[in-house]
Amino acid sequence: MKNFRPLLACAALTLSTAFLPSAYAQSDAHHGHAAAPASKAATAELTEGEVRKVDKEGKKITFKHGPIKNLDMPPMTMAFIAADASLLDKVKVGDKVRFVATNPGGKLTVTEIRPAP
Repeated sequence: MKNFRPLLACAALTLSTAFLPSAYAQSDAHHGHAAAPASKAATAELTEGEVRKVDKEGKKITFKHGPIKNLDMPPMTMAFIAADASLLDKVKVGDKVRFVATNPGGKLTVTEIRPAP
């Protein structure tokens, strides 16, 4: 029982500090500062890739791509759904691009495509 009390105190302290960052972000927003983005999608980075296939009818695009950090995905070749079909009009097979991918509802989706520099 003697060992239980310090363990309980430690657990309570740990749990109470878990909510401090969100409380701080909220209080900052009330003072004219923007709160930090909360989701991975909001902080998604551009990923290097090469267009391998464009399926306008199926609204899909296949990239051979580097690591997609916000999705914890290693380099590979795979298809993504285009969030907007007009994204597919801007690219052709073989183009080197940079893109943003998200995973809303378990559907890998491309939300932005830019030509690679």
